[in-house]
Amino acid sequence: MQQTNKKWYSGMFSNEDWWSAWLGLFFFALGLLSIWGLDVVGWIAKPKTWEFSNLMNDFSWSKILKTSSKNYHDLHPLLSLFITYFVFLSLTSIGAYFQKLNIKKYITGFTVIFFLTWFAWIVGHEAHLSAIDALVKKHNYYKEFNLTWGLQLGGGASYMLALIIGLLIGNFFKGFAAKIKEAAKPEWFIKTGIVLLGIKLGMMTMKAAGFTYELTLAGAAAAFVAYLLFWPIVYYIGRKYFKLNRNSAAVLSSGISICGVSASIATAGAIKAKPVIPIAVSTLILIFAMFELVVLPPVYTNLAPNEPIVNGAAMGMTVKTDGADAAAGAILDELMISKHLKKTGEHWEEGWILSAALLTKIWIDIFIGIWSFVLAWVWIRNVENKTAKEKIPKSEIWFRLPKFVMAYMLVWVIYLGLMYFFPDVLSYAKTGGNIVQGSFRKLMFMLTFLSIGVITDFSKLRGMGRLAVLYAIALFAIIAPIAYAVAYLFHHGMLPPVAK
Repeated sequence: MQQTNKKWYSGMFSNEDWWSAWLGLFFFALGLLSIWGLDVVGWIAKPKTWEFSNLMNDFSWSKILKTSSKNYHDLHPLLSLFITYFVFLSLTSIGAYFQKLNIKKYITGFTVIFFLTWFAWIVGHEAHLSAIDALVKKHNYYKEFNLTWGLQLGGGASYMLALIIGLLIGNFFKGFAAKIKEAAKPEWFIKTGIVLLGIKLGMMTMKAAGFTYELTLAGAAAAFVAYLLFWPIVYYIGRKYFKLNRNSAAVLSSGISICGVSASIATAGAIKAKPVIPIAVSTLILIFAMFELVVLPPVYTNLAPNEPIVNGAAMGMTVKTDGADAAAGAILDELMISKHLKKTGEHWEEGWILSAALLTKIWIDIFIGIWSFVLAWVWIRNVENKTAKEKIPKSEIWFRLPKFVMAYMLVWVIYLGLMYFFPDVLSYAKTGGNIVQGSFRKLMFMLTFLSIGVITDFSKLRGMGRLAVLYAIALFAIIAPIAYAVAYLFHHGMLPPVAK
């Protein structure tokens, strides 16, 4: 690693990670204006639960769409949707411009992705797919629509439908996928959504501070223990049984053990691996993440329906990209809440299972900077046999630290500050905060699901035989079982609070 002249603010306006922070913090700030009685976020469109025959008999846009705030109830639902489109297109286009994306292609791609996402979101709220036969927020849509059957998937139906649409485009309409790919940025979208999830965590802390702190500490401990186990095991197997060279084994170990694409790229840069290595590993990570995203949530839900926090934490240690982890955590959250509600009539509060997955993942993300610094030092001293005079700038730790995680923590801390120092304004802060962490965050998650599908091409697995086999063995025979055991050790018996 060579000494560079980078300033501490380098990349602040050209980096995807930074733009996740900026966009998330901007939405957060808009929500906070409700403290002063200003509702500047309630215009965002929100899907409603609807039933097919009821809609066809008397079609109305107001049956499938609404504004997120009653302050904007006079706004036509379609106008609300187009305002939502214009605002999100404008703000993300600014970020795309500074990230040096092709703006013309980005605008075209985002437009297509946005409306396909909303199509999936609306269809996913059809009662036969989403309605649960239980009282949820004073409604039992299953009974209100006189349903005789239903999948009862809750919000998970929309997520899965968006993913399916994206995968169909990415694998069967590759020419079309190439045209909209400039705007298919799942990591950017999900990182922005994660920043907004900091609001949710702040609100949950207000309700159950002890549980939140316990969940955070348990997630840190689980991530640390798993970290020490995963990397050396995968590295050893890669070197001894698959005869990989040191650089390939190190990049693969970081990618599958730590944090997917980010870790593989950071490790490759730290040890000066050939560019083809992180590209190959990143491709494997993204493709395998799709299998994990589809398979793990229903498997965990059915195998351990009474261990929601264990399942969430295990997900955070197993799924290896921020986008896929958050997406899988969101599906798991919906499926487990729906299953528990259907079985017991008790409604777990939304977001805790997802937070268990993300908090574990976030601790792992934080270590990327430290780990890449450690690997650079080890490689220079012991692999490349460089002299002790070779300098490794400690500033690299700062450049490797994920900025969206810092923004997420900042949002959380601000809400904690309001709770302790200005409790009188909490009810006002929550008004805007609920809309931002709800409608804004879920839209970013939905964009993520469709975008993940668009950029996933399963045909790229061809020609990666040895690496793919090693990845599969490491993931399913080592990472997944160890992750679940560690999650169980630290989270066993933890249950989300019951929604009131």
